[in-house]
Amino acid sequence: MAPRFLIAASLSAVTCIACTEGALKDGGTWDTTIAGKPFHLKVSSSDATRQRGLGGVTDIPVDGGMIFVFPDADFRGFWMKDCVIDMDIVYLDPLGYVTAMHTMTKQPPKGADESQVAYEQRLVRYSSVSPAQYVIELRAGRAKELGIKTSQKIALDAPALKAALR
Repeated sequence: MAPRFLIAASLSAVTCIACTEGALKDGGTWDTTIAGKPFHLKVSSSDATRQRGLGGVTDIPVDGGMIFVFPDADFRGFWMKDCVIDMDIVYLDPLGYVTAMHTMTKQPPKGADESQVAYEQRLVRYSSVSPAQYVIELRAGRAKELGIKTSQKIALDAPALKAALR
């Protein structure tokens, strides 16, 4: 009886590994469609990648950007810490409805004699207005070009995106 159990357990482990092989991961790419256009968004699902975001990025491709995945819906606020280009931000609730959108503008970099605390306190915060679970950052002006509006639904593969949290 024990050998059959070991074989079954081994097959289950192989099946689980195969199932997650193509799963989205933190830092991976989520290929999706927004307003009928293909996009390749970098996945940010850990505290480390969320804190870094697109800071330091000098160009966002017209079909690129980042999607932030959170474990739950909550009021969110983003800032432009260490960001050197303007960008659009689109907040989505758990079902993919747009709760808020902003064009975030680059801020002057931290001054040589400015404390980190003073720098962070002067940065503009951009709010989700209501609870959001996903946040998409795109090239500045792209949300308007795509005709994205608040209350609009953007198709999400929530199970695949949530898998990136693991």
